[in-house]
Amino acid sequence: MPISDKAGAARKIDELLRAVLKECGFRVKYRIVVDPPLPEERDWERPEILVELSGPDSDLLLERGGELLRSLEHLAQEIVRLAPSEHERVAFDCMNHRAMRLEELKLAAGVAAERVRKTGVPYTFSPMSSRERRIVHLALRDEADLKTESTGEAGRRAVVVYPKDYKPAPRAGRR
Repeated sequence: MPISDKAGAARKIDELLRAVLKECGFRVKYRIVVDPPLPEERDWERPEILVELSGPDSDLLLERGGELLRSLEHLAQEIVRLAPSEHERVAFDCMNHRAMRLEELKLAAGVAAERVRKTGVPYTFSPMSSRERRIVHLALRDEADLKTESTGEAGRRAVVVYPKDYKPAPRAGRR
């Protein structure tokens, strides 16, 4: 379900960022874009609100794989009251980090696919966010000889790539 009041949601995000960035003393600027036009290669991600940040302290937002950037994004999603299944409607980016991560995931999916084809053994990615898992699933959706599945619990969920007709070896019975 689309965000009903995008302008109102953008104002709430603006208020959040003003307060947080001022209180933390971060030297970054931001731009909030409603219904942003995105390049064709980002067709798997269509946010209704995109927040782009940049400035001298951008590197702080991108440390540890963009953990702080994702945290700000999560706070914005909560302020706008998006259900977890709708989190992709609000996206934050800093210095094109998101687009580079998208490309990285697509490349990793391709490498995993080739590895599974060559070995016949499933490949398990490291745990990642639901948004990143979705990108891997979509990157491999047209591979007729493979299947993907998310496994694990909560923050430990990961994507596994299997040969299409993979059958796990039977476990040794208990004695």
